[in-house]
Amino acid sequence: MNIEELREYCLSKPGAIECLPFGEETLVFKIGDKMFAFTSLEGELWVNLKCDPEKAIELRELHSCVIPGYHMNKVHWNTVVIDGSISDRLIHEWIDHSYELVLKSLPQKIRNEINQIK
Repeated sequence: MNIEELREYCLSKPGAIECLPFGEETLVFKIGDKMFAFTSLEGELWVNLKCDPEKAIELRELHSCVIPGYHMNKVHWNTVVIDGSISDRLIHEWIDHSYELVLKSLPQKIRNEINQIK
């Protein structure tokens, strides 16, 4: 997976937008007004993803490329270094999980609007 494939997949999620709120080097993907993924546009490819706390620990134990979320609450966020050691399918599953967690946390009105996009 490269940065363009990561970007395309994140933007394929209903209601997803991209922005650069932290400067030109950090690409953020949001649904509603909440982040579900972000990555650096410089250096090695990685993505920060929201994750259920128990699953976050499990993924860190199973995959050396998954570490506690860089610059984030380490209970709820993982950083996934995209180094070829895991499949794109797994990365997609983890993006989906992050997206769904954030979607569930949004107010009902916003969820209804997003569900109409699907």
